[in-house]
Amino acid sequence: MPTRTNRRLRTALGAVATLATAGALMAAMPASAAHDRGHGHGHGQGGGRYQDVQLLSFNDFHGNLEAPAGSSGQVTEKQADGTTKQVDAGGVEYLATSLRTARKNHPYSVTAAAGDLIGASPLLSGLFHDEPTVEAMNKLDLDVTSVGNHEFDEGATELARMQNGGCHPTDGCYEAGKKFKGADYPYLAANVTNEKTGKPVLAPYWVWKHKGVKVGFIGVTLEGTPNIVSASGVKGLKFHDEIETVNKYAKILDKQGVKSIVALIHEGGAPASSAYNYDCDSAGAGSGVSGPIVDIAKGITPKVDALVTGHTHNAYVCTIPDPSGNPRMVTSASSYGKLYTDTTLTYDRRTKDIVRTSVKSANHVVSRTQDKAADMTALIGKWNKLAAPVANQAVGYISGDIAGRGAGTPEEPLGDLIADAQLAHATSLDPKASLALMNPGGVRSDLVYKASGAEGDGVVTYGEAFTVQPFSNTVNLVDLTGAQVVQALQQQVSGSNEASPKILQPSAGLTYTLDMTKSGAARVVTDSIRLNGAAIDLAATYRVAMNSFLAGGGDGFAALGAGKNPLVGADDLKAFNDYLTANSSAANPIAPPKADRITIVK
Repeated sequence: MPTRTNRRLRTALGAVATLATAGALMAAMPASAAHDRGHGHGHGQGGGRYQDVQLLSFNDFHGNLEAPAGSSGQVTEKQADGTTKQVDAGGVEYLATSLRTARKNHPYSVTAAAGDLIGASPLLSGLFHDEPTVEAMNKLDLDVTSVGNHEFDEGATELARMQNGGCHPTDGCYEAGKKFKGADYPYLAANVTNEKTGKPVLAPYWVWKHKGVKVGFIGVTLEGTPNIVSASGVKGLKFHDEIETVNKYAKILDKQGVKSIVALIHEGGAPASSAYNYDCDSAGAGSGVSGPIVDIAKGITPKVDALVTGHTHNAYVCTIPDPSGNPRMVTSASSYGKLYTDTTLTYDRRTKDIVRTSVKSANHVVSRTQDKAADMTALIGKWNKLAAPVANQAVGYISGDIAGRGAGTPEEPLGDLIADAQLAHATSLDPKASLALMNPGGVRSDLVYKASGAEGDGVVTYGEAFTVQPFSNTVNLVDLTGAQVVQALQQQVSGSNEASPKILQPSAGLTYTLDMTKSGAARVVTDSIRLNGAAIDLAATYRVAMNSFLAGGGDGFAALGAGKNPLVGADDLKAFNDYLTANSSAANPIAPPKADRITIVK
């Protein structure tokens, strides 16, 4: 799902000069490019056989330069008495301070990330094609990152621009006389190749060197990236198996004499507890986590010493046995810069390998009670000044928090509101439109009642709406039979979505029961499905609204991709903003939807 182009910004701020980017896919980085970044975050002298290397890591930052609002900006912390509390966390001003503090007295320190640093970003970054986030990561002294699925939102050519620099081919340069420099850290994409050449589109691996110590990093995204990114973003690319790819490049690094290897994998799991400080190994090594990363970890060669993971936005520090049965650290640091992981890797100078039994790791809160990093405050201020004419426009009013990403339930109040907005837009295009379906992954945040700036409580600004709907999807209308509608609902909990259901957010009038005590498609109680009180007619044709991502069969919804007689409407953010404006005022704000359209049986 590509991020929005900046027509509104150009209208508000005036046209800027447009420079073409190089636009070519990067060739794979040769072995000679495995270089010494040299900063080392200190000047400690190596000595003795063993050397502790500090690995700082995070994942799924998603351009959250400013501290995320509401539940999106909180982590769950387990207390000594067994209770939990929510702790405010995140924001690049605090992440920078946390990482810089952690590096003190650690001369051998390397900082890595596991993808989705950009894409699905709030307006402050997304409006500028995530250049502000890359600039921030440079200032953070990020050493290396894997790509994630969202790095492909705008396609491989734009990702290459993120790496190599150059001004946007359409929107040009945002600051007079300044050209975007690109990332001074490598993006690794070992399992993403050009369909024509078969070569990786970005470097597959990178080697960190400091005073005789060498640690190799291999970066991959999930093989299923094409299923969760718009087709235009992955056109011409092939995504390969994570295990096979990591094992392939681990052999290459080993032959080059690099015995200490970390895999950066943009795929993850689900911990048994939402608390970041939950003991994942309390009932045995790796017993506290489930999901795709478990099988991946068990299949990756023992040559790899640690796995830094992401994608699921969860927090865990687990030791999952490798194929030889030996414990190996697998970590994930939530999302949005709310946590970072501090892992100690003990390097044996004689064997050039990591002493696995001594590896220690823990997640740490990026607390907002610490001092802000002044350079990050200045960076945010600079980009906010450019974004302000667009970001601060009021588009609607709400009477309370409307939970989306932070709802923690299959049906989200904000998801329902977005579906209602898309149906309203679709009805304006075709009065026969009868229902709308919204993918849960497209709801990126919450709408928070408390003012984030000077706009006042209950005011929804353009910037806040953008944070919720940052993709440049269109609202599409298609014809589906009743049988196809039922099939789409079943695909929420079966096939590729059975292990991790993706519950579509329904517009008002569509109701049904989801029985989670059953398995697969049987979880959808078909005779409970009603549209405006009437049973779905399997043979009838319904005019159904959805975003262009779903209309392309995204997220495993092949039934939605089979729609006929397509009609393309406005972009989803415009539909959402128009709905807020038309249906709310300061005197009559929108109340949070009850999220009672789906009855869940557990």
